[in-house]
Amino acid sequence: MTSLPRQAERGIAQRAPGRWIALGVLVLAVLLVAVDATVLGLATPYLSEDLRPSGTQLLWIGDAYSFVIASLLVSMGGLGDRVGRKRLLLAGATAFGLVSVLNAYAQTPEMMIVARALLGVAGATLMPSTLALIRNVFEDPRERTLAIGIWSAAASAGMAVGPIVGGLLLEHFWWGSVFLINMPVMALLVVVGIKMLPESRNPSPGPWDLPSVVLSLVGMVGVVYAVKEAAAGGFTWPALAAGLLGAAALHAFVRRQRRLPVPLVDVRLFRNRGFSAAVLANLLTILGLSGLLFFLSQYLQLVQDRSPFRAGLAELPVAAGAVVA
Repeated sequence: MTSLPRQAERGIAQRAPGRWIALGVLVLAVLLVAVDATVLGLATPYLSEDLRPSGTQLLWIGDAYSFVIASLLVSMGGLGDRVGRKRLLLAGATAFGLVSVLNAYAQTPEMMIVARALLGVAGATLMPSTLALIRNVFEDPRERTLAIGIWSAAASAGMAVGPIVGGLLLEHFWWGSVFLINMPVMALLVVVGIKMLPESRNPSPGPWDLPSVVLSLVGMVGVVYAVKEAAAGGFTWPALAAGLLGAAALHAFVRRQRRLPVPLVDVRLFRNRGFSAAVLANLLTILGLSGLLFFLSQYLQLVQDRSPFRAGLAELPVAAGAVVA
């Protein structure tokens, strides 16, 4: 007798009004984070003319944002489990909008690298929070699958649409405008998110392991720094030392995760071939997409002498392919 009312209540929860509006807010957040990963591609020639960065600095300007996001995704997901995913999402969206201003008005290459890294920190709070909130908003398995598919398509499309958005803005404004568009979008996200998104957290999250966070950051920074320095100036001793330090930190990170009762990353999942294959496929896809967009953005402008917007339109098939995939 009691099971029927509970099932009815659950059915009402599954079809709660406003869930698709909530999804729209979450998709908007992930779309903007993805757009910012590639929107700077077409602006690189203009930025280089104003800031005069070295080759290595230009690489860091382009990659610091995505690199920091990748380094902090797991840590920020754990933080959201503890402080609340909605709270972390709204705080991250506010920070994302404010730091975008710092990016737009950076005066030196060093300032630009720091601003891009800070934008990555804010972006890292958004990605895991949006996906976790989708799991809470959509209790029905079929609707949840559709919602996650829409979320994934937005993430892929955002990276591919970034050059088009950047090209359109560069036709009429200076390169900093590609960052200023973040402010009104994030303001809308915060206003609607406060009303439409439910709060959620893990009731038993376990401790937030700060040494694991530090080890993952040191490992990623060391390895990436070594690769960039080796690409720019060959295998120097500083690059080799950074690479060894990063590799040692990542090794220590993996060993620590295997010992912790509640790890940041359950590395035993990689024993599953399906899981490992999916991660590898995603990695190769993102590497290919990012590299192709960066190359095409420079080639279409500097070699074929296209305007920023025409160069962005030429990359439109990439956007369509990413959404379909």
